[in-house]
Amino acid sequence: MLLATASVGLIAPTIAQASDVLNIEGIKNYKSSINSSSKKFFDSKSFVNENNEKLVTTNDSELGIENSQPTFEAGSFSDTTTLDGQVVFSVGAINALEKVGEAALGESVRAHYMWQGNLNTSFTGDDNLYVRLKSGNTEGWMKSTTYGTYLSSAKGNTDQLKIDKIWYTFPLGESHTFWVGPKIENYYMHATTPSIYKPVTKQFTLGGNGAAYGASTNPGIGYAYKADNGFAISTNAVSQEGDSTGGWGTSESATSWATQVGITKPTYSASVMVNMKFNGWMDSYYSTASGKLRPTGNGVAGKGDSTNIGLRGWWRPEDSGKAIPSISVGYDTSETDASTNSNTTAYFVGLTWTDAFNVDDRIGVAFGQPQTREDEAVDPFAWEAYYSYAVNDSITVTPAVFGTTDRTGVEGRDVKGAVLETTFKF
Repeated sequence: MLLATASVGLIAPTIAQASDVLNIEGIKNYKSSINSSSKKFFDSKSFVNENNEKLVTTNDSELGIENSQPTFEAGSFSDTTTLDGQVVFSVGAINALEKVGEAALGESVRAHYMWQGNLNTSFTGDDNLYVRLKSGNTEGWMKSTTYGTYLSSAKGNTDQLKIDKIWYTFPLGESHTFWVGPKIENYYMHATTPSIYKPVTKQFTLGGNGAAYGASTNPGIGYAYKADNGFAISTNAVSQEGDSTGGWGTSESATSWATQVGITKPTYSASVMVNMKFNGWMDSYYSTASGKLRPTGNGVAGKGDSTNIGLRGWWRPEDSGKAIPSISVGYDTSETDASTNSNTTAYFVGLTWTDAFNVDDRIGVAFGQPQTREDEAVDPFAWEAYYSYAVNDSITVTPAVFGTTDRTGVEGRDVKGAVLETTFKF
C-alpha cells in the first residue's frame, strides 16, 4: 500500500509535466533521517523532509501551464504503526545413517530463505495490535521434525506471503496484561521467559519444545500478572480447531491450557508450568515417534489427554565476555491416559557465551534428550553448536553443526549435519 501510494504520487505529476524540479537537498535530509533508526515509522509526514518541504516539487510558473493532475498524498499508515523484520538465507546438508528398509532423508546441499515482517500498531499508547507477515520456501530436512533438524528460521509456504501471526494485547493497570488473537501460540503469553538460549534447531526452543512448552498457532486467549519484585503468573489457552467446524475449546478440538508461575531477577530466573492438553494434542519438535503419541480418548484413537509439567531455569554472569557462559536448563515430565507406559520425560541444557571474541558475537552449545516414553529401549540424544558473528548492526552470519542419536526412538536412526545462516535485520 505504501509503495503504491508513493509511486503514484511521484510518477503521475512527472508524466504530466516534463520539467519537474527535484528538491535534492530534501532527498539527502530524508535519507539521513531513514538511517537514524532501524525501525520504520510511517505517518502523514513520511515523504517530506525535516523542513516540511516536499521531496518532489513542481514550478508551475516556469512551465507556463496549469497543473490539472489530482493531488496524491503519501503516508496512509497510522502514526503509531512500526515495521521491522528480517530475512534469513540458509545453506546446509546432512548425513543420515538409517536402518535398512527405512526411507532416507535427502542428503544433497539445500539452499532456502525466509522473509518476515512485523507490524505493530498502538491505539492507546499501551496496547498493541501485532501482525506478522511471513514467506519462505524451506523444504526437506530443514523442515523435518522426525530428526529434530527443523530450523528455527524455517518457513515453507511455497513463496507465498501470508499472515503468520496476529493478536491484540492490552493492559489493565500496571501489572495485568491480556491477549486475544485468531493466530497465536501459548508461549507468547507466558509471563516468565523459560530460556535465554537462542537455538539454531527449533527443538531447543523454550528449553525444550516438547510436552510442556510445545505450542501451535491457533485462536487463543491469555492473561499475565507481573509484580515489581519479579514474581509473575500467567495462564492461557489455545485450540487447534478453534477456527474450524470443530469449535474453540470443544471435545472435538485439541486444546492446550498452560499455567506458569515464575520469578525473574537480572541474573537468573526460575519457573514451573503445568500444561493440560486435551483431545489428542501432540508435540513433535522435541519428541520421539512414541513419546508424542496419546492414547484413546472420548472413544477415539489418539484423542487422549495429558498432564505436562515443565521446569525451567536460567542464570547468566553479570558481565559478558567472560569464560563462564550463561546456562539454561529444562526438564519435562508428561503423564497420559494410557493404562501402561503412560509417562514421558525430556531434558535440555543450553550454554551461551556472548562477546567472546568480538562485540555482539555469540557461541551456543545445546544438548538433551527429547520427549521419550518410559518403555523405549534406547536413550535418544540431540545436540547442536554454533558461532554467531555480527558483521554489523543489521547482518549476522551463523555457521552451525548439529546431530542426533537414535532420535526417533529406534536404534541407528542417527543424523549429522551442518548449516550456514545469514540473517539480515531491517
